[in-house]
Amino acid sequence: MNTQLPRKVLVTQRFFDPESIAYLQGQGCEVSIAELAQGQGDGDLDEAQLLALLADADAWIVGHAWVTAQLLEQLPRLQVIARRGVGYERVSVDAVQASGKVATIAVGGNDASVADHAIAMMLALGRLGEAKARMLQGDWGIALGRDLYRKTVGIVGLGRIGRGVVKRLAGFEAKVLAYSPNPDWSYGREAGVQYVDLDTLLAESDYVSLHAPLNEDTRLLIDAPALNRMKPSAVLINTARGGLVDDRALLEALLDGAIAGAGLDVFLSETDPTYRATTEALLALPNVVATPHSGASTHEGLQRTNLIAAQCVVAVLNGDTPPASCVIADGRGALPTEE
Repeated sequence: MNTQLPRKVLVTQRFFDPESIAYLQGQGCEVSIAELAQGQGDGDLDEAQLLALLADADAWIVGHAWVTAQLLEQLPRLQVIARRGVGYERVSVDAVQASGKVATIAVGGNDASVADHAIAMMLALGRLGEAKARMLQGDWGIALGRDLYRKTVGIVGLGRIGRGVVKRLAGFEAKVLAYSPNPDWSYGREAGVQYVDLDTLLAESDYVSLHAPLNEDTRLLIDAPALNRMKPSAVLINTARGGLVDDRALLEALLDGAIAGAGLDVFLSETDPTYRATTEALLALPNVVATPHSGASTHEGLQRTNLIAAQCVVAVLNGDTPPASCVIADGRGALPTEE
């Protein structure tokens, strides 16, 4: 182990568990947890605030803060940026590479938590819906729900989380359709998944669950025409990224009865404030189940991702390489060495 001390690690995420802190300390790291105001996340911090926190940090365990070239240029001591999560659209990979630093993600830590969350939303929309609100109003009349049992579920994106949802659906004897730009035919045969084009998936599914990454090919993938291809009785689940869905088109589809409901853990307004009113209108609908981008946030899921991020930090500080699946940029060989 590298014995050069102290090695300072800044954590700008909430819920960083004592076990992960103890692991870092046992590896010769001094751990600081940023004090954030109630309701504030590190994505709300401006550049000046981040610079003040990171001035003497060797490693940064980050949540949703923007990692920009301008920020990194002012942090020569910083060696590694470890995302406690798997999405990294707020991290400038090119800037990390050019600055000679390393950026990682916590692959595998929260897959099960998000897959559970997607199934929970399907069940909530099918079986719970307005029941509690009606009961609180004194209406104890029976509200008929809808089964998940033997329904057709369309999975858009068959990565780790999408495959986790497929495993869970087996217990419901669901028929699973999948859309993926690069189908894994051997997995499909093994898991009983039928690959189809997106139009077919939308038209035939009772539940459509999104698990695709956000990129230029998938941005606003579910727009007004896509929603109009769905069954009026169908439900849309999005536990992936807000940018996959045109939320204004979704609101219109729900108001018009073009689809029956939506389960939303992510929203366009997270990155585009002009959608805030749309988000609030969606939240007010009785056929929407919503959570605040918390699908990955279980005690167990966060403990797993905390530890993976911590292990990546230690690997880099020791001069080693984290698992290849976790590395999104490694610029340590990019900078010229001094003669």
